[in-house]
Amino acid sequence: MREISVETVSQVIEKLCIEANHSLSEDMREAFDHSVETEKSPLGRQILDQLRENMKIAQKEMIPICQDTGMAVIFMEIGQEVHFTGGSLEQSIHEGVRRGYTNGYLRKSVVSDPILRENTKDNTPAVIHYEITEGDKVSITLAPKGFGSENMSRIFMLKPADGIEGVKNAVLTAVENAGPNACPPMVIGVGIGGTFEKCALLAKKALTRKAGERSQIPYVRDLEEELLAKINATGIGPAGLGGTTTAFAVNINTYPTHIAGLPVAVNICCHVNRHMTKVL
Repeated sequence: MREISVETVSQVIEKLCIEANHSLSEDMREAFDHSVETEKSPLGRQILDQLRENMKIAQKEMIPICQDTGMAVIFMEIGQEVHFTGGSLEQSIHEGVRRGYTNGYLRKSVVSDPILRENTKDNTPAVIHYEITEGDKVSITLAPKGFGSENMSRIFMLKPADGIEGVKNAVLTAVENAGPNACPPMVIGVGIGGTFEKCALLAKKALTRKAGERSQIPYVRDLEEELLAKINATGIGPAGLGGTTTAFAVNINTYPTHIAGLPVAVNICCHVNRHMTKVL
């Protein structure tokens, strides 16, 4: 049994909060570079260049990439041979977020009650998803989620007879309704299957996959490519001002489901799609 101190978890999460909000991941930088070369609209290319320059300034000057530094979403993949010592794992995760947003001078955007709306002043609590895996490693993925794009996300409880065409229509409907509000170019996470809540989690986790990394399932890979082409043909474009780059990627996760249902979730992220991972 491998022992890991919960203080180590807090330290890692503090660092991830700061890094993810100041530096774009390598896959997203590559997506930006590629889009500047392929964007057909002069205005679209100008906007993409400005966005890319913003990323460079943010990293160099240690200024947040976006003023909305998001609500901290954390995926914990915990090996079953790991034992955490020194206190509560969950409290250590929240403590890491508190330190990261306080010491990193990041905007605190979380309210303690959805109706009363009093700010917690340290961006806690985080949203935490746990998964128990084999082995003695712990993978921590932090994904700060801004709500301009989060508010544009949708869940569709389709009928099995709607089939793959129904899935396509659902994703395109969500993207077209989002328009400029999700700060395009977007990354679109899609969850298909499971239950009401499972498909939403699948879509959220799909956003943490590297942009351009396709599914290993042949029909899903084809669907990702087809939807990306159709979304980029909508003409929404960078910042919603027209162009051929409305999305950088469409990432789809699937899961078994009930014979009577076809749940589909579409979780949209803006052009920064912040996510970073550390393995302990």
